[in-house]
Amino acid sequence: MASRFVIGLVLLCFCKCTISMNTSSKAREDYIQFLIANGVARTPPMGWNSWNHFQCNIDERTVKTTADSLISTGLAALGYKYVNIDDCWAEESRDRNGNLRAKSSTFPSGIKALADYVHARGLKLGIYSDAGYSTCSKKMPGSLGHEQQDASTFAQWGVDFLKYDNCYHDGSKPQERYSRMSYALHKAGRPILYSICEWGEEYPAKWAGQYGNAWRTTGDIKDSWESVTSIADENNIWGRYAGPGRWNDPDMLEVGNGGMGLEEYRSHFSIWALMKAPLLIGCDVRSASRQTLSILRNKEVIDVNQDPLGVQGRKIRSKAALEIWAGPLSRKRVVVVLLNRSGSRAPISVGWREVGLSPSSSVIVRDLWMHSFVSMRKRYGITAYVAPHACKMYILTPS
Repeated sequence: MASRFVIGLVLLCFCKCTISMNTSSKAREDYIQFLIANGVARTPPMGWNSWNHFQCNIDERTVKTTADSLISTGLAALGYKYVNIDDCWAEESRDRNGNLRAKSSTFPSGIKALADYVHARGLKLGIYSDAGYSTCSKKMPGSLGHEQQDASTFAQWGVDFLKYDNCYHDGSKPQERYSRMSYALHKAGRPILYSICEWGEEYPAKWAGQYGNAWRTTGDIKDSWESVTSIADENNIWGRYAGPGRWNDPDMLEVGNGGMGLEEYRSHFSIWALMKAPLLIGCDVRSASRQTLSILRNKEVIDVNQDPLGVQGRKIRSKAALEIWAGPLSRKRVVVVLLNRSGSRAPISVGWREVGLSPSSSVIVRDLWMHSFVSMRKRYGITAYVAPHACKMYILTPS
């Protein structure tokens, strides 16, 4: 059944992309297996990132109180473990030994103390750098030419996640720049989830799985329906390259930032979950509304994202802005999203054959937003009326 959605997961050890490090094929294969087996990304990472809401207005108090809120809201217990600091956390220049240093005015205790605080609560800390001479904000140095030094620093601080951006570099191939940090992280000796933020420019789905655990397939997301749907379309192209240990990343969640309506945010979250995208909250968790939390805490949708089979769901039909997205899950189940991108309420139908099930199958249908089973009038498919910019999300279980 999975073959309807994925043309085989890519065997990374046969990838033909050039690795800029001077290693034997056996060492390369061992390294790729390390990326898959080191445990940090067997399922898509979940957590929070500071950029979408705070951008450069970030400090250690915000990070600490966000970590506390992930716990008090129950989000951490659902899997949102990473507390990720994005750009603007460091001083504008390195110290006299060439080391990155936390900005004294906003992170006076330092990153190690912050990591200790987060770890004491059972969470993980993420940090940000850039495969260029400075980061995208131009407010702190990048890591180009300092890969091993910075990787060692991150490991010593207790960092668990590195988002590695693509601004202000030397014009060299991203494969060269991203591989250097990858090997530096490996050498540093601490399992650090490596998230490659190359924006999809050089088709990283084809090569980034050699070096990291996730890679951006698109430009930056915006808090709008047009941005979410266009990015979903872009990410959809690369589904066959994703799998346990390596994930396509259509950028962070905008749920709760205020630019879209409730149904649009539900659709955003549903499609990201189906696509096995990293679920990184981008709003201010500390002041999140009850509606926002009801989306982010939908365990049935989260379970789709974290399904151990690890196959990215895909768009299988689109006509007149009415779409069907689907993908296989473990235990021979199928997840289906009926998405209405039009401006008016409309019926959307899907037959079992379209999603890889026998048309004569007896199927149990679970509605993941209503948290209820659907009474089936037709045994060979399902039809639902879907509001504008809304979706219906189901798990189909052959019985």
